[in-house]
Amino acid sequence: MEKKKNAAWVCLLIAGAVELVWGYFMKESHGFTKLMPSLIALVFIIISFLLLERAVRVFGIGMSYAVFTGIGIAGTTLVGILALGEGVSWIKLVSLAALIAGIIGLKLCEDSEEEQEEEEMAE
Repeated sequence: MEKKKNAAWVCLLIAGAVELVWGYFMKESHGFTKLMPSLIALVFIIISFLLLERAVRVFGIGMSYAVFTGIGIAGTTLVGILALGEGVSWIKLVSLAALIAGIIGLKLCEDSEEEQEEEEMAE
């Protein structure tokens, strides 16, 4: 079961990272009016959601989607700042830090729930 959860975490993290790729190419497609960026975006959207679905099988939709979108929000915001010249402010940076802390918190909750279930089964 631990291997299954580790694999699901890897899928979830990759799905979130792939979201950065399709988000970037969606912007570059200019409303899906440019063929190549549109096709790249669509391919990576499919890959991203296939990986997300694998994580949902193990963790359920609530935590999986929260982590997926959290990675996507944080990552695309950083891509926007670093690669696309979008503005940055201290409020944006603090908000990103809070988001990342929330993702880590969800992972820790999942670990503690698993430990609690194991203790209850041992009793």
